[in-house]
Amino acid sequence: MKVVTVTLNPALDRQFIIEEFSTNAYHRIKDHKHMVMSPGGKGINVSMALARLGVSSIAIGILGGYTGRVLLTELNKVSPLISTSFVHIEEETRENIVIVDPVNHTMTSIDSPGPRVERKAIELLMKRYEIYLSRVEAVVLSGSLPQGLTGEIYGKMAKMAKERGKTVFFDMIDEYLTPALEICVPDVVKPDVRGSVTVLGERLEKLEDYVDAAVRLVKKGCKLVVISYEVKNDVVATQDGVWLISTQGEVEPETILGAGDAYVAAMVYKRLTDKNANMLDVAKFGYAAALAKTRKLTKEMPTYDEINEALGLCTLERLR
Repeated sequence: MKVVTVTLNPALDRQFIIEEFSTNAYHRIKDHKHMVMSPGGKGINVSMALARLGVSSIAIGILGGYTGRVLLTELNKVSPLISTSFVHIEEETRENIVIVDPVNHTMTSIDSPGPRVERKAIELLMKRYEIYLSRVEAVVLSGSLPQGLTGEIYGKMAKMAKERGKTVFFDMIDEYLTPALEICVPDVVKPDVRGSVTVLGERLEKLEDYVDAAVRLVKKGCKLVVISYEVKNDVVATQDGVWLISTQGEVEPETILGAGDAYVAAMVYKRLTDKNANMLDVAKFGYAAALAKTRKLTKEMPTYDEINEALGLCTLERLR
């Protein structure tokens, strides 16, 4: 295996496709294909996307109760390229509900908070994590945290990986990112700005704010920074400059579930398999993967051929 993905707050995702969805109304789902249950949590999604690209990974984290057992059963069905090593607790793993309306182009997401995790479970997970670090080339630290944990744990895990010469990828909200960066700076960071458009404590409003935030992260030591901007655009910064990656046409908001995780997985893939690729190439391949994912309504990850096709639709504009 080449990658360890860490999902500290996994979720059993339930996705429903409902045309003309509205609140305070009765809806009947007519087709079983319009209701999908899948393992979730950002790290787990990255493992599933990597498997589509032929990359082996080990998914680790914390699972709880009956829901956790169902999630693990479903994850083990996905691909033999995904190994698992989760610490099990009694409190139930969370469930997330996503309602996609392809007619009105909306996506309604209801995310649960997750269980409270005791210190003993974290200590056991950290011991396993340390063992797996000797077997992989890259680490993905991403997603929300269960109750009782703070962003410092991501910083500690990143530091352990960097001390062993591993490439580290971050994908998390600013609440976790800022304290994690105080402990260790990753190689690649993709701040999660879906709920709150905030990076390093600063609210991002205009394009220049996104550029400034990306530059600040590079100055902290990140080799590649990717910040989503207005759904179909990404501000990308490296030590060589800042670019805007975009595409022609529209990207419908109801198709973005899992796109960010496909993005991260594709960047990991490119970094591991193409030693001649520069960081801008890595970001562009990630963007193409996210774009390919938005061609699907469900959380189905793209194949290499689909990503390669989407590459031809990407445009680059230098900003700095």
